[in-house]
Amino acid sequence: MANSNSNSNTLNIPESRQAMYNFKHEVANELGVNLKQGYNGDLTSREAGSIGGMMVKKMIEAQEQSMSKNA
Repeated sequence: MANSNSNSNTLNIPESRQAMYNFKHEVANELGVNLKQGYNGDLTSREAGSIGGMMVKKMIEAQEQSMSKNA
């Protein structure tokens, strides 16, 4: 678990940075949220939360599919 001094945006696998960036933009596009390269502080909390929530949902679905294939 991360300690209180760590950056919440730190990736456990740094090599995945570009893939996660692409994934975030793909999800934002699907949701109709205008996510720009760079600063996105003008997004509403709802927009930002919907992106993060959908990313988690898609990751869980992918893991479930992987687990069902290996069962």
